[in-house]
Amino acid sequence: MGKTIIQIYEVQKPKEAEALVDLGVDHIGSVLTDSAKLKNAAIRKTVQVIQQAGAKSGLIPLFKDQAIIFQALDYYQPDFVHFCDLLSPFPRDQAKVAHNFDALLSLQSAVKDRFPQIEIMRSLSVPRTGISQTDKIQKNILRFAGLFAPFSNYFLIDTLIGSPVDQSPQPVAGYVGITGERCDWNIAGAIITASPIPVILAGGISDENVFEAITTLKPAGVDSCTRTNAVDKQGRPVRFKKDMKKVQRLVAEARRADEFMQRKNNAHINVDAKRIYGRREVI
Repeated sequence: MGKTIIQIYEVQKPKEAEALVDLGVDHIGSVLTDSAKLKNAAIRKTVQVIQQAGAKSGLIPLFKDQAIIFQALDYYQPDFVHFCDLLSPFPRDQAKVAHNFDALLSLQSAVKDRFPQIEIMRSLSVPRTGISQTDKIQKNILRFAGLFAPFSNYFLIDTLIGSPVDQSPQPVAGYVGITGERCDWNIAGAIITASPIPVILAGGISDENVFEAITTLKPAGVDSCTRTNAVDKQGRPVRFKKDMKKVQRLVAEARRADEFMQRKNNAHINVDAKRIYGRREVI
């Protein structure tokens, strides 16, 4: 078992990126919020700093125009581009999802052809616990994963707020993420087990639950944004500003989980070896 990927979003400044690399973060992601202000020198420098330090840089474009996305990838040259369009897994939404699905697949195929050096991460939207029709919801998400896998290098599981009944809005309309809330880990575990490509678990990940997440679900990576942000005087997370102490604790807990899993794996190997050698001695 290799070490778990630690991924941190939303990082827009070179100095913050340098600090995260020094703490042991593997993937560091930035966000493009406005296609009208496509070229941001600070974010471009952030991408370069991450890459020069030996970590991987990610980029989320919060717009859908393929030509503008291509311009962004040309300008920033990240290691991976992350598409986090909301794909509702609720049964009643499937006709609407199908209408947009071909366009999303086509975009990822085009990116792979045009930028073969840039990896693709695709978010999968997983509701919180307590939602009805979980079997059908899980089946739909696994179907999405099967269709996207040939055009993706990673999946990221993130938390979908609300349901078809309450129609709660996402923090960023049309996209999934930055909720700071945990998704249904039973569904997440099924995705991780079934996926043919690495899966990164997001959704309320912090130093308080990352050990449990890694040792229980065994994802390829964990992702944190909201729960490692700085907070304002009212205790609300501040976007685009990390709390380095929170990140440090998360990294330490993730690595502790890796060590625990390695010891557990070694113990199983030793037990299996004793059984094999014991049989040989009897023979």
